[in-house]
Amino acid sequence: MPNRNPLGFSRRQVIRGLLATTAFGAVTKLSAGCAPASDPTADAGSEGGAGDEVVVGFIYVGPKDDFGYNQAHAEGAAAMAANVAGIQIVEEASVPETSAVAESMRNMIEIDGAKALFPTSFGYFDPYILELATEFPEVQFFHAGGLYQEGTHPENVGSYFGYIDEAQYVAGIVAGYTSKSGKLGFVAAKPIPQVLRNINAFTLGAKSVNPDITTQVIFTGEWAEPVKEAEATNSMADQGIDVVTCHVDSPKVVMETAEKRGIFCTGYHANQAPLAPTGYLTGAEWDWASIYTSLGEQFMEGKTLMAGDIPHILRGGLADNFCKLSDYGPAVSDEAKAAADAAKEQLIAGTLIIYTGGLKSNTGDVVVPEGEGYKQDNVELEKMDYLIEGVLGSIDG
Repeated sequence: MPNRNPLGFSRRQVIRGLLATTAFGAVTKLSAGCAPASDPTADAGSEGGAGDEVVVGFIYVGPKDDFGYNQAHAEGAAAMAANVAGIQIVEEASVPETSAVAESMRNMIEIDGAKALFPTSFGYFDPYILELATEFPEVQFFHAGGLYQEGTHPENVGSYFGYIDEAQYVAGIVAGYTSKSGKLGFVAAKPIPQVLRNINAFTLGAKSVNPDITTQVIFTGEWAEPVKEAEATNSMADQGIDVVTCHVDSPKVVMETAEKRGIFCTGYHANQAPLAPTGYLTGAEWDWASIYTSLGEQFMEGKTLMAGDIPHILRGGLADNFCKLSDYGPAVSDEAKAAADAAKEQLIAGTLIIYTGGLKSNTGDVVVPEGEGYKQDNVELEKMDYLIEGVLGSIDG
């Protein structure tokens, strides 16, 4: 994959997205040379915050070792600390989406001297990030979502997110080749656009292999519902579904349950291969290490949102190192690997359009008009409110 600067693409900066996650701390500090943030035994590092150092704060809604959303961000934070001389990381995990996050941000600014903050959960944005950004206009606030609005929100607030449905499309190809029953399963939290994009892209990838394949979706209603996630996975296995995936905060329960039931799985957020050594096929992973390292380098160069040196909205996909695929598992055939690799290269080159003309929803409505194709930065995809043909389930519950 080309090593491109993920922050230099103007075509990405007009799209607004939406990321939702949910809620759950010890404070740790990392600087260059410290152990990874996702390692709970990591050394706290030096106190720093003076001289040429730039202190950067990361706040997570759940534990850093959740094999999911929070771990992916924590691994990216550790990469920033390890790769950029002069960056010191201050972290706090399991911070709920309440006034607790405002207190965490304030402490990082006033006590630790943080000059940039990454409060990574959706519910941190309004009102907490917006209030603190107004109170501390010299501090940069980066939110993992697409809520920044020019002229409405403070100039020291930025938004970043990625087109991870590209990786889901490739994972769907692998699932399509692997499934013997022609039945796939998707355990999802809530029917918001980002989740629907992942379900639909995964299914489209699978349908490129087998047009008759189906994806059964079950919405749990919340981002962290381990009991419901296990029940959904077991129900799918009982129905003869032989490949499952998910979009929840921590895919751990889905992966482990699939492995116990002897069916295959593809992961999400981070690499879950250790949880399902036999059945793990691949996974759609965030590559926050690349993005955070690049931003850290820009911090050390003195670049800021306020000066316009860093765009307020950052977007990218596989080509821009915002996301990646897990290594293939032992059950993936050579044929599946070749097809998935080819699709990945086409997505990177921009020659494969996932959402093409004539696409219908599973209620029969045309959602992409004939003769059109929606590229990843098309604003219509940010409004997605449908499931495509081949997906069994409803967004209405």
